[in-house]
This record gives sequence, structure tokens and C-alpha cells, in this order.
Amino acid sequence: MSYQVLARKWRPRSFREMVGQTHVLKALINALDSQRLHHAYLFTGTRGVGKTTIARIIAKCLNCETGISSTPCGECSVCREIDEGRFVDLIEVDAASRTKVEDTRELLDNVQYAPSRGRYKVYLIDEVHMLSSHSFNALLKTLEEPPPHVKFLLATTDPQKLPVTILSRCLQFSLKNMPPERVVEHLTHVLGVEQVPFEEDALWLLGRAADGSMRDAMSLTDQAISFGEGKVLAADVRSMLGTLDHGQVYGVLQSLLEGDARALLEAVRHLAEQGPDWGGVLAEMLNVLHRVAVAQALPDAVDNGQGDRDRVLALAQALPAEDVQFYYQMGLIGRRDLPLAPDPRSGFEMVLLRMLAFRPADAEGAPRTPLKISGVSPATTDSRATNVAGSATSAAPVRDPVAVPAASAQSPTPIQAHPSQIAPDSA
Repeated sequence: MSYQVLARKWRPRSFREMVGQTHVLKALINALDSQRLHHAYLFTGTRGVGKTTIARIIAKCLNCETGISSTPCGECSVCREIDEGRFVDLIEVDAASRTKVEDTRELLDNVQYAPSRGRYKVYLIDEVHMLSSHSFNALLKTLEEPPPHVKFLLATTDPQKLPVTILSRCLQFSLKNMPPERVVEHLTHVLGVEQVPFEEDALWLLGRAADGSMRDAMSLTDQAISFGEGKVLAADVRSMLGTLDHGQVYGVLQSLLEGDARALLEAVRHLAEQGPDWGGVLAEMLNVLHRVAVAQALPDAVDNGQGDRDRVLALAQALPAEDVQFYYQMGLIGRRDLPLAPDPRSGFEMVLLRMLAFRPADAEGAPRTPLKISGVSPATTDSRATNVAGSATSAAPVRDPVAVPAASAQSPTPIQAHPSQIAPDSA
């Protein structure tokens, strides 16, 4: 038998196999068990979070030979045919390739006919936002009042592009992105069953790289197994993804904490061997500093979404709060100015050296002696004005006020000239 990729092999076939999305599953399970069925459902969310999978499970729930329920048997011919993608009454339409109004009209011409085998005829329209405006208009009437034997299941990654007239005719369910913790938990289970050796750090790297998509996580895991020759190791995954080792980011921050310039530049040299995006390295540092600041304000709010909670809490204990804020602001400014540097590495090094050189004014170890005297520097004043002021000061020194006799107020005392200022012919 040919190899089946993990994303298809581990696609859920019932609601209890679904990972996450409990807010959607609860509503659907209650509706199916109580027979309160809507004629049109709209599932929104990013790629690989379960939109099409949930729609196929609903089709099984509606057409299972054991009856309508939230737990299809999975053994009858209808359930097997839906799992294999060959059930005649489940019509899957790729709206991205059938955008014309003629395609929509051809599809709707067959709505009036009863299902061939199942209880309901189910139309699953994927990427429905790709339909043209004329196609939406052609779909409106049928979507509002379909025949009783028809159900519409719509899926899209961009609900903002749907007309409000379509949205108002559907029950809308918004699927959430998968958090890294949930992805790592599921990958641990899958690799354990598949008997593939793995390292936990490698799974955290895959969980972060998946960016909320479980299907992307499974595809990356397949790639990691091939890259690592049957093993999923952190070094191989990091090399495959081209991502930065978080340990090196913490090494840089530790060198800053210790004020060790030699260790700081050595850490930069090790980073340069990987040819990283220096802006991305700064972004990783800012991300860690943000988590450290959160840990200092509220330690319980720090999650383990990146597998480094213990390191973050340790840094939060070691770094002063004002240093964390200062480093974060300096990193933001450095990231903005990085394109202006002669080369990215030197710009990154200058950001780190700036962090190392400066400290908040009231921090321990900050310079206490001012670099220059406050006021106007003598070098910036006019030398001639200085001389004039000096001579005026020497010629007319300021004296303390003296009481003047009353008689002198009536006859002012003549000013006596200095002997040196009397002309020779007046002698």
C-alpha cells in the first residue's frame, strides 16, 4: 500500500477525534442530537483548523444508516464512502476553480432532485469567498429557501469578502487557531502511535512554525521525519526551518545581564555563523523581553506557548524591571534604524553595545559624575564679549550700598578724575 501523509491519515472522522474547537463542536452536537438542523452552515477560520473536516463529519451525521445523531457509526456503507470521498450525495465544490455564474447555475439546477442514496443531499462549497458577485446573486434564493432534502455547508478563510446577504442566511461558526500547546500535545500522541523517536524541543519548534494550523504542523512533521531519517530532532528541525535557536537569544540576554562585552560579541559571532535575519533576531529578543515584563508584573500570566516558561521566570527574577523596559525600548528603536546601518550585523551589534553602555539614571552602577558642567559652554560664546564683560567688571566692581547724607542729595558731589587721566597742560 502506498504511503499516506500524516495530515490525511490522521484526519478526524468523528467529533470526538477533533482537536480543539470545542465551542463549535458543542453547538453542532447539541443541534444534531436535538434534531434542530439549519439548512446552511458557514465555517470560517485560517487554513488547516478543521473547516472541511467538520463539514464532512456533519454529512456523515446526517446520512448515517443508523440515523441522524452526533455519533455516526463509521462502519456503514455511507460513512465509508464519505471517508473515501466517493459518496454520491455529498457534492464538494471548489469555489476557487468554479467562480463563474454558469457553474453556479449548473450546480443549482440539480438541487431540486432528491438524493440518490442518502437522507440529505449535502453541498460542501470550499473557499466560497472566491465566487463572483453574480454567482452569489444566483445562490441567494436557493440558499434562503432550499428544498427540505438539501443542506449547504460553506467554508472560507476570508469571511469579510462574503456579501452580508449570504452571511445573514447562514449559521456562522468561527474556528480558532490552534495554540502551540495543543499542537505539541497532538504531535506527541501521533508520533507515539507512529513509533517515531522525537525530542520535545523539536515539537515546540514545529508547533510555533505551524502558526495555528494543525494541518501545517502535520505536514511539517512529515518533512521533519524525512529530513531526520526517521527521527524528529531539534537540531534537524531548526536546520530544516531555518529558525533561530532560542537558547542563543537567552545567551545574549544573559551576557547583557552580566555586563560582559566579550561574551556578548562572542554570542553575536555564533549567531552570524547561521546567517540569520538580524531584524528577526531583534524581534525574538523583543518577544522574550515582553514575556519577561509580563512575568515581572504577573507571573501566573506567562504561558508555556514557546516551551521556555522556566527561562522567562528566571530572567524576570534576575533583571531589574527598569532594565527590561529600557532594553525593550532600545530594541524597538534599533529595529527601526537597522536598515540605515552600513550592514545588518554591525547595526545589531551597536544596538547591543548601546544596551550595555547605558543604564537608567537611578540604577546601580550608573555614572554619577556629569559629563560636562551645566549651562552655556565657554567655547560657544563670543570671545570679544567675554573681554568686554571682564573689563567692565574690573572697572566698575559691584559695591555694597552705602547710606548717602542728606546734604549730598541737594548739591551733588562732583566727580573727581583719576590723577592719571588729568591732561599735562592743566597742571
